[in-house]
Amino acid sequence: MQTQASQYDAVMNAPLGKLGICIENDKLVKLEYLGSDVKPKAASDPLSKEVFSQLNKYFSDPGFVFDLPLKSYGTDHQQRVWRALRKISTGKTASYGQIADKLGSGARAVGNACRHNPISIIVPCHRVIAAHGVGGYGGATNGVILKRKLWLLEHEGAL
Repeated sequence: MQTQASQYDAVMNAPLGKLGICIENDKLVKLEYLGSDVKPKAASDPLSKEVFSQLNKYFSDPGFVFDLPLKSYGTDHQQRVWRALRKISTGKTASYGQIADKLGSGARAVGNACRHNPISIIVPCHRVIAAHGVGGYGGATNGVILKRKLWLLEHEGAL
């Protein structure tokens, strides 16, 4: 099944490819990577326009701090992990194990929560790395998906 721009409130071109934006009740609920076959879709509502604006600021300045209303759906554990991710500063990383220790969890459970993060980049799961090496991204350990993580970490000066 092909992804269509109509599934999103907006689709933007970004240095990492297309990004799909979903808004629900004036909150950002999803920011996800899309295939190159998806056509851009202009932001028409105020929040989608603000998401575009803030993402563009981040791509120009990796130190930019996002300030957007977010709503993410997930388990209590996932919510705790996602809150922890937002505390990792630009240019810094934390290992899956370090986050797990802080939350009284396991590294694999943290990795699973990262894999299901619905608001990538803004909830910076790319800043979570393996104890020895970069680790995966979005469930992938190679290919274009991992290249996105590496790009984001390099962009932020974390590599």
